[in-house]
Amino acid sequence: MMPFTDPRSMKRAGMSTALLAVLVAASTVACAPTRTASSSAAASAAVALTTPDGAKRLLSTLAHDSLQGRYTGTEHAMKAARIIAAKMAEVGLEPLGDDGFLQRVPLYVAGPSAPGRLPRPMLAASFAALDTVPAERRLPGANVVGMLRGSDPALRDEYVIVGAHYDHVGMNPAAAVDGDSIFNGADDDASGVVAMLESARQLKEGGAPRRSVIFVAFTGEENGMTGTRHYIASPARPLAQTIADIQIEMIGRPDSLAGGAGKGWLTGYERSTMGEMLVAAGVPVIADPRPAQNFFSRSDNFPFAKLGIPAHTISSFGGHTDYHRPSDETETIDFAHMSAVINATARAVRVIADGARPEWKAGGKPN
Repeated sequence: MMPFTDPRSMKRAGMSTALLAVLVAASTVACAPTRTASSSAAASAAVALTTPDGAKRLLSTLAHDSLQGRYTGTEHAMKAARIIAAKMAEVGLEPLGDDGFLQRVPLYVAGPSAPGRLPRPMLAASFAALDTVPAERRLPGANVVGMLRGSDPALRDEYVIVGAHYDHVGMNPAAAVDGDSIFNGADDDASGVVAMLESARQLKEGGAPRRSVIFVAFTGEENGMTGTRHYIASPARPLAQTIADIQIEMIGRPDSLAGGAGKGWLTGYERSTMGEMLVAAGVPVIADPRPAQNFFSRSDNFPFAKLGIPAHTISSFGGHTDYHRPSDETETIDFAHMSAVINATARAVRVIADGARPEWKAGGKPN
């Protein structure tokens, strides 16, 4: 989640790439075999719910030290993108990128960074514009995009976007705590990426919803929402046919103001009918209990909302002090809570993909 300001606060780079490969392989078993019927009448097949152990396996891979904080524009972030793409392929999504599941993003650095700070990635207007930038200042970047095609011939050309950002704030030896300079971003936002991928798996297993659902892992949220801005400039499917956007951000710990374990909140709840639709369907979300923090405008939902697409973020961030610190580690995550929120999020996606369109309330759409 983007801070009010954008500090580039960035552990020891200890565990081996070989160990990461083991974790990637282990994370392919995302759920225990216990199965339950889907809560939606449209989903007739049995669905394996996400378990705490399953959520931990995948999150541990994305928040691994060897990814060095997944800073936008680095090979470590691209390694994370390829891990996510492999999971989308495993789920059986249709690739919507320009390189399989990868939608390349034209990134560059404007010039040298200040001492002790990572270079700030910038979004070029196009790849043609990027070609005018010296090669040594161009950066690798990609969103990861896959689709579950809808089942209803009358609605399958309408789209629901489900997203989470996979980037974080990287490394900074000058800001090390007890020798730890890697900002792993376990909660922010590896937790949301796991929820996005697991929601895709659950919808795929439960039978395609009526509308098509586009699942996106965005890059660059921590650097001006560059990945989302590029997606909007080059959408995988027409934005005019996109009826809703749900982002998932920081669901790794319970928030007492949301009701505790297994419950979350929705940014901008009062702005549209989406929150009321979810509550009516039994999804355990409430209105954002901290509106003064402006979370509605601080995540990747906001650029979509400004286009007129009802767009909100599901979260359970309660203001923990590990935000944008090296201590945002896998060991701090409450996986029983997180898996419950993932299962609720999967239900939420099906409600929107199968039901009425969410609509803005009077004055709810941001200018």
